[in-house]
Amino acid sequence: MSRQQGLRMVTRLTRLVGLLGRGLDNVDYDCITALVGNSEAAESEDLDYKRSHYATDDKGREELAKDVAAFANHTGGLLILGMAENKGVPSMAFDVDLDDTHLRRIRQTIANNTAPPVSYEPIPVPNPSSPNVGFLLLAVPRSPYGPHAVTAPPTKPSRDSLRYPRRGGSTTEWLTETDVSTAYRARFTSAAERDQRLADVEEDVVGALVRRTTPHLIVTVVPEQAGDMVIDSDRFARYKEELLATELLLGQGVRNFGRVTVGPRRLIVTEGGSRYSARAELHRDGSATIAIPLAGQLQVDDNDAAQLHTTEPGDIVYPLLCALPFLAAHARDRAAASGPAHVGVALVADMAAHPTQARFLDLDRPGVVSFRVDRIDPASGRRAPLTPEPCNYATAHAGVLLDDLADLDRGLLQATAALADELLQAYGYPETGLITRTGDLQPSLFTHRNSGAVEQWARQRRLL
Repeated sequence: MSRQQGLRMVTRLTRLVGLLGRGLDNVDYDCITALVGNSEAAESEDLDYKRSHYATDDKGREELAKDVAAFANHTGGLLILGMAENKGVPSMAFDVDLDDTHLRRIRQTIANNTAPPVSYEPIPVPNPSSPNVGFLLLAVPRSPYGPHAVTAPPTKPSRDSLRYPRRGGSTTEWLTETDVSTAYRARFTSAAERDQRLADVEEDVVGALVRRTTPHLIVTVVPEQAGDMVIDSDRFARYKEELLATELLLGQGVRNFGRVTVGPRRLIVTEGGSRYSARAELHRDGSATIAIPLAGQLQVDDNDAAQLHTTEPGDIVYPLLCALPFLAAHARDRAAASGPAHVGVALVADMAAHPTQARFLDLDRPGVVSFRVDRIDPASGRRAPLTPEPCNYATAHAGVLLDDLADLDRGLLQATAALADELLQAYGYPETGLITRTGDLQPSLFTHRNSGAVEQWARQRRLL
């Protein structure tokens, strides 16, 4: 992750932004040292100081896990390593090593000693006179996956606690059994609400395009913590200008959208009025969805009756790669949503093949034409299906960080690979091979329609 990504996870901690005088993406060494002696910067519910790195023994691992879990289980917060304190007030800068060894150890400690693992972002702030040392900020967002437990072996008797810490003022307190039960109920209720929100957002765009009879990829993003996009005349004019200038298809160098309108608590963005144009719905809470028609071939019988729609894996992975940052940027930059999000992807042979349309019967509508995803044999140029069985509806889901998608870096490739692999397993593919789970890209395996654009975009982003 980039340093700027860390900010997006804690932008809602407005007190810290005010205290530092700037966002964490712009914080520098002098900005942190200026906290020395400032009583308003004393340790609190969202701020803690450590003079040095956590020890590498059992006590140190337990302490680090406890501190990040306590923030995640409360309102989120910031750990500043390299700053001593006196009665909670920052008193002297001591600097800590900023080498990869320490960063890896912190990551491993948190991953191995909290359950579920706490999300956080390390933000190095080098000392200008000695860039290898400085402050290390650990930004911890409030977690939608709480409560987080400390799984490190206790170094002190903890008979009366359940090992679920929470920040309480400038100290850490332990959740009671009632607190834990309440937190678990909130987690599962929130997850169910997000799932329903995703289904509702996806159903809206399907309903708007219900007359379409061609294959579509539908991508939907729902932030874990909702944002709030304000829609008024001035802002709409700015949104419209931004969206009409958007290059949805990465590497193509063309503007894709031709119309932006206001809908119920959302913006509606379309390429045009044909059945081959994309449609996006960008909601006020940061949720967003886009339906993209897929390129491919239509096979007909001797009577010119449609028998089978086919497309290649690259013509599915490429629009997915393009859709994810477009939707995430809306959530983050217009609605000010932050942190984790849930992504749902649906592949439909025809809008009538979507489960939400099963209850509608339209006798005037053509029947659904079967759909299959086939590779092209490079030797013969013929299609080489992995399975002869068509699949008219397939889905995939993943949890992501909005910044991983919106910042167009390796995290976007990793998320795309995870979703594409799951989606195309319905068509016989163990994995697509176009993008690996570690984010390695193979532009030559995309189709002739998009391989050049993928390679150009990847080189511009230094991802090749």
